[in-house]
Amino acid sequence: MKTDRPIVLALRHVHFEDLGTLEPLLRGRGYEVRYVDPALDDLEAIDATAPALVVALGGPVSAVDEDSFPFLASELRLLERRLASGKPLLGICLGAQLIARLAGARVQPMGHHEIGFSPLVLASHGAPEPSVLAPLAGVPVLHWHGDHFELPRHAQLLASTALCTEQAFTLGTAVLGLQFHLEADPRRIEQWLVGHSCELRQARVAPHSIRADAQKFGGALEQAAQQVFTRWLESWES
Repeated sequence: MKTDRPIVLALRHVHFEDLGTLEPLLRGRGYEVRYVDPALDDLEAIDATAPALVVALGGPVSAVDEDSFPFLASELRLLERRLASGKPLLGICLGAQLIARLAGARVQPMGHHEIGFSPLVLASHGAPEPSVLAPLAGVPVLHWHGDHFELPRHAQLLASTALCTEQAFTLGTAVLGLQFHLEADPRRIEQWLVGHSCELRQARVAPHSIRADAQKFGGALEQAAQQVFTRWLESWES
């Protein structure tokens, strides 16, 4: 179906790891959201330059495991075409790792998991303009990963944690990579707990602790997430 509205193309690897609280913000700003499933859809047929924004979402596979998951090779080619276009690109968790890999950085296991809510340490660069992540100061965000990316060359580090130094980066104004799940809707945390129950057991993380923290921090996180995404959208929409 044709539309006059700008398109946001979201690469969704598992159903519940969608755009979350970012989706109503995008729709409210006049975007049409379209999802594709990288494991099933023909990514080679997609014009990577056509959407106003491409978002590569999270997923429970490794960003360097094309042998086990061949679709990743097609997804990397799509993201490579998008990067080359210079147009806006957002990567979240697995998506950020794929972008970092394309930018020449290593992606590898951390040797431990980082799962649950905890605050970020925001980077300070002495710039006159505050970081796009400034609204997250003191706000616990949702982490859910066992791999990490190194900082790509020419990228600017935005945030860290004690368990993972590289939590967020920008490449210019058009590319934003987030290792954490700023988009996750705290009201739907039960889907995450069920969908990733095996990983929780492996990491020895209690579901009830994440459930309680989602209720405790959810309101502040959603408000801060809206501010962050609005700042970033406005940085390139104009």
